[in-house]
Amino acid sequence: MALAGLPGRGNGSDTVSGYLRQVVNVREFRRACYTAARRTGGKVVEFRLATGATPNFHQGLIAYLDHTVAVVCARDLAILAIAMPRIIDFADGIREWGPLTFVDVPALADALAELPGFRVLTSSELNGPFDAASWPHVLPDDIAYWKPDTLGEALFNYWD
Repeated sequence: MALAGLPGRGNGSDTVSGYLRQVVNVREFRRACYTAARRTGGKVVEFRLATGATPNFHQGLIAYLDHTVAVVCARDLAILAIAMPRIIDFADGIREWGPLTFVDVPALADALAELPGFRVLTSSELNGPFDAASWPHVLPDDIAYWKPDTLGEALFNYWD
């Protein structure tokens, strides 16, 4: 699952074994969410940006008439996925953790995939097994300690 072909952006990017590793530009993530929402009849209702050590992803919540989903963006890879929204701060003493629930929203995934600079992974890819050799940016110590079963757990997590 190489990310070769995605352009590096900004000073924080490098390519590791064909994978784009970068500190994701939050402005570009927001723009991607607004553009995809507009193209699919949704409305961006909130951004939940990770500012602490955990989680390692941001969320853009998009509301449709009958449901709300989160576009999740890894903070250090140009990878997007669609999941059920999660609470990521300590407001009111509430904080969620653990594996995300990835969902398929084909029209939204297609709209996101049309935008430059990001790769969109499907729920079947994310719920599939994690192969450390295919994702060399995931630290070996994290793999040994957290033992992710799925690709989604390895890429979008609350590890410290």
